[in-house]
Amino acid sequence: MQNRIFQNTCNQLKKDIHRKIGIMDDNGYIIACSDEAMVGHQNEAVITHFENSGEEYVGGGHVFRKIETCNKNVYVVFCEGTDEFAKGFAAFLGTHFLTIKQYYDEKYDRNSFMKNVILDNVLPNDVIYRTRELKLAVDAERVVFLVRAHKNVESSPIDVVQNIFPDETKDFVIRIDDRDVAVVRELKPGTEIKDVIKLAQELHDTVNSEALVRVTVGISTIVETIQDLARAYREARIALEVGKVFDTEKNIISYDNLGIGRLIYQLPTTLCELFLNEVFKKESISVLDSETIYTIQKFFENNLNVSETSRKLFVHRNTLVYRLDKIKKLTGLDLREFDDAIIFKVAMMVNKYLTSEPTRI
Repeated sequence: MQNRIFQNTCNQLKKDIHRKIGIMDDNGYIIACSDEAMVGHQNEAVITHFENSGEEYVGGGHVFRKIETCNKNVYVVFCEGTDEFAKGFAAFLGTHFLTIKQYYDEKYDRNSFMKNVILDNVLPNDVIYRTRELKLAVDAERVVFLVRAHKNVESSPIDVVQNIFPDETKDFVIRIDDRDVAVVRELKPGTEIKDVIKLAQELHDTVNSEALVRVTVGISTIVETIQDLARAYREARIALEVGKVFDTEKNIISYDNLGIGRLIYQLPTTLCELFLNEVFKKESISVLDSETIYTIQKFFENNLNVSETSRKLFVHRNTLVYRLDKIKKLTGLDLREFDDAIIFKVAMMVNKYLTSEPTRI
């Protein structure tokens, strides 16, 4: 990528400067040149000269000028000719390429650093130091969006996402893998979660329409310091994993709204299995057929109201009572009793969780 930027610069300048210009690395290999046939050629003699002395060297019909980045990386720019114009233009090239290199490094380092921060690959003591070195805000309200494609796709939605968040000084779009793209978004002070959800919805709709990729967006809580971004990223991932089990109809899933599903997700599977065995002492939950499960779901949706549920199911009230009695006989739980209903609701969620086998984070 860096060499391509250098090459594009050479191509643009040669339209106005009718001389051969270029840049070579610290081994003397030409990495960009207005004469692209020269790319890949090596001139060790020039590098040897600069190892001994000087910032400028005239030889072989060219002016060479050494530049050094803040990371101590050495490059040599050159311009065809030995006159004052060639010397002046070589000096200009040195400044110009150095500016490009520093901009590229800053941009790359920022994104690379932020990716390592959210993946928790940076030592805690180094986070603050690197944050200040890269001129990023330590204390700022941020949120992490995790955009996940429903299946592996050839074209990643990252380009579309980058267009939505063009401010590269404050917002970061990070490719995690073939399906996941993380967005670290800096918020204005006092931003409410409803505004964050609205932004996530716009993100989802834009990616769906422009990238033609079906995605789900997980939202973290709002964090106040850069040290908390690793936790925020985990929250966004948990939101997607829990949503995959309990909220399959939703495209926008916030960690704050996971409810009891988040609690179940964090329990050991052995404990979940033990809970199911204790609840269903008489029979396994698997003895309940699809019609009975559907009846139970509607009963919960209508707040344990027998009359309202029977009306929504288009069945006689006595038919519903018969089904509820059947459930009580099989499981020992009377869903008309609030405490039993809660136990059964949790048991259904636990069973769904165990059968889904989600990725644990």
